[in-house]
Amino acid sequence: MSVIDLESKSPAIAGGPEATRPDQNVIREKNLEFATEYSGNGSGPSYQEISGAPVERSSPLGYNVGWFTIIFLNIGQMIGTGVFSTPGTILTSLGSVGLSLIYWVIGLVIAASALAVYLELASYFPNRSGAEVVYLEQAYPRPRYFFPTAFAVLSVLLSFSSSNAIVLAEYLFATNGHTPSPWELKGVAVASMTVITLLVIFNTRLSMWLSNAVGVVKLGTLVFSTYQRDSMTITGWVVLGGHTKVADPHANFRNSFADTTSNGNGIANALIKINFAYTGYTNAFNVVNETKNPIPTLRKTAPISLLVVGILYITCNIAYFAAVPKESIAKSHLTVASLFFAAVFGEGSGVKGLNILIAISAFGNIISVIIGSSRVIRECGRQGVLPYPRIWASTRPFGTPLAAYMLKWGLTLLMILAPPAGDAFNFIVDLQSYPSALFYFAMTFGVFIIRYRRSRLQLPRPEFKAWTIAVVFYLAVSAFILVMPWYPPAGGADGGDVSFWYATYCVVGLGILLACAVYYVLWIYVLPHFGNYQIRQEVLPLQFGANTHRLVKVKNSEVAVWDSTHDAKGNLRPEESISQSDSLNICDVKM
Repeated sequence: MSVIDLESKSPAIAGGPEATRPDQNVIREKNLEFATEYSGNGSGPSYQEISGAPVERSSPLGYNVGWFTIIFLNIGQMIGTGVFSTPGTILTSLGSVGLSLIYWVIGLVIAASALAVYLELASYFPNRSGAEVVYLEQAYPRPRYFFPTAFAVLSVLLSFSSSNAIVLAEYLFATNGHTPSPWELKGVAVASMTVITLLVIFNTRLSMWLSNAVGVVKLGTLVFSTYQRDSMTITGWVVLGGHTKVADPHANFRNSFADTTSNGNGIANALIKINFAYTGYTNAFNVVNETKNPIPTLRKTAPISLLVVGILYITCNIAYFAAVPKESIAKSHLTVASLFFAAVFGEGSGVKGLNILIAISAFGNIISVIIGSSRVIRECGRQGVLPYPRIWASTRPFGTPLAAYMLKWGLTLLMILAPPAGDAFNFIVDLQSYPSALFYFAMTFGVFIIRYRRSRLQLPRPEFKAWTIAVVFYLAVSAFILVMPWYPPAGGADGGDVSFWYATYCVVGLGILLACAVYYVLWIYVLPHFGNYQIRQEVLPLQFGANTHRLVKVKNSEVAVWDSTHDAKGNLRPEESISQSDSLNICDVKM
């Protein structure tokens, strides 16, 4: 192996004295080039492959994320509608009460393993927001721009929160005891998404404050009921003790494993729904560069948010099964929490109050999701693989990722209005899950690739390193989720949780990825070959500390001049005349 400082043409040991000078060292390992990068969030240096988006020394979004915000960004996304709406679907998929409860525990273990994976990856790149965007980009830098392109396309096409918006609308109507028509449901979902977008688009600090405030309410949704100030989870134990009007609270726990399914599709489908319910425990990793001393802070607070939510999820499901007959839960779909309160307290203001609290929870979930996903989309844009990178990277005029917010809003409205309302929730959850599972598998395997590469480069040990058994376990879960959905459900081709072919979401997800691969080959290889040009990257500095890569077309006859006037990362060399670069015949690369 050869490690060479390409800028000074002299040997360099990564992490040595020369590496303390920002942007002076570019080191090579085989066909990869790495730069030592720093930022203003108090983290140590990162060693980043130069094809990745440039590090922003000072976060243009500010440093508004502290320990409290980390906890409630995660809780805000985890406690959305999953624990209130998916227990019925999970019970239908698994067949038995006992296995359903075990799955909620398994979901917590899976989430804890995944959290360890994210912590290690964030330790390698503590000065980049965007989580998976960064980790995939750095684990798989070759073929150059392939993973950024595929992930960016999937992030854009699947960047919607329509399922949560629909559930929010469902519970808003439930507060008035009204059964909406499909278009009434869609109309309220659209209005809700519009209001939420307007709340977060004008100020980053305000959006974080909203996330924190609604996160507190979310905990109240799970902990406090509207009667007697009893805890909702304690209410479940009161029901089990026979102190309510529920006739036989132990009925669901007798022979609790009866009717357990052996169908692989149902088992995998339930695992996907469990993962969906826990989704959000890594939301804070999307704002790492907005967090001071990110790794120590995340290491302390992220597990707290996961543990609190996991305990509440498990106890809430015990409460559901203690109060509501198994058959009613299996048929409940989106209303299982309402059935619980109706069984314990009767129809009336208690159920109406719960519906309001669940609607608030869904409302806050969308806020947390938008905050995290806007950083993901912005980071995709900063990689240069989306058109108009200046627009995606810019934080003007409000100091927020305006373009990402507007994209999220527009696509959510499209997905609310396009699919049939009855199947929207299950199909969209599944559609988002399958491509995401492919990327999670690749990202988790990437931990081993990055470990190996860093050991060859003799780089320092990260601030956090996950147990290898946890990484392997999460890798195995990701593989299981990828394989088992293809196994036919018990009801045959149309026996899934939607009214059409059970594996439609798998085919659609793979089709999108295949289209990405075809486009990539055309964009990177075919068109440059016939157009007599090569693609080069350059760093564009923007206002308020923002920056981005721009991919440009450079004619073959001018490549040598371009390479002589730009460093390996794409910065214009300060010792060269700017007019020399301006004389080149270049143009932006359009996707």
